[in-house]
Amino acid sequence: MSLNSSVISKEDQIGYQGIKNFDCLKSLDSQATSMLQETPLENLHLTSQAVLERAQKQGRSKCPRCNSSRMFYCYTCYVPVETVPTREIPVVKLPLKIDIIKHPNETDGKSTAVHAKLLASEDVTIYTYPCIPDYEEMRHESALIFPGPNSVSVNDIPQCLQNKFKKNDCDKNKDSSAEPVLKCAKIEPGSNSNLGDHKFHSMSKNAVLKKIVFIDSTWNQTNKIITDERLQGLLQIELKSRKTCFWRHQKGKPETYLSTIEAIYYFLVDYHKELLKEKYEGQYDNLLFFFSFMYKLIKNAKCSAGKE
Repeated sequence: MSLNSSVISKEDQIGYQGIKNFDCLKSLDSQATSMLQETPLENLHLTSQAVLERAQKQGRSKCPRCNSSRMFYCYTCYVPVETVPTREIPVVKLPLKIDIIKHPNETDGKSTAVHAKLLASEDVTIYTYPCIPDYEEMRHESALIFPGPNSVSVNDIPQCLQNKFKKNDCDKNKDSSAEPVLKCAKIEPGSNSNLGDHKFHSMSKNAVLKKIVFIDSTWNQTNKIITDERLQGLLQIELKSRKTCFWRHQKGKPETYLSTIEAIYYFLVDYHKELLKEKYEGQYDNLLFFFSFMYKLIKNAKCSAGKE
């Protein structure tokens, strides 16, 4: 799904080394500008990216923790570099917790998963496989973003989680031999009793989505992670089909294969509109703060190279 995302790595530097400052972006010809405007990244409600423009002019800088030379942020320590003050980086508050499971062979410098950690640090945790949590006790309140024959849409999440909670409750009752299982009173047709409604709402409160899990790897690397017993039993969610804007697209894969940060962003937008039933007004757009800037930078470099 959200597999193989990136930051600007050494391979990408070939494409933008000739860009000495951000003013080059302003000199895009009409064709390149049109290409940019065709993407959803042009309509985002973003915090000013002036801090990234300045940092791009100055070049690579040190990570304040490990002293490694990086561009914009350190993908190892999950912090901005010295030329990118933390106070100028947006903070995004998410409606639920996000776990990202990264394949050990996934290059840190190519993963956009770090964008989520940088911008929503309180709600995002990144794990490197095989060191991941056991989700067995959280199956009724967690879900995994991954397509498959048993995957459901975002709209189906509440009912599916309720079913899982109900099944889990029944399994516990079957395992308990200390006390008999109490039966619910029979509700006659036309009865004013609200026992049924009370039971349903009680179940709903205990079956609310609290955590969503993403896998960060190439599609060819996912099998080992998705078959891990610790992920079995998690509700699987398949996102709506969207075209990626990722500049390091996986060779031979369709354009609907999203980068990790794109998958996170689109899931949250759908969750906000379809489950929270609230108007979306760009609440999570800043998750693409780094991604959209890098996209424009790489796009401009490719356009400039094409004119030479």
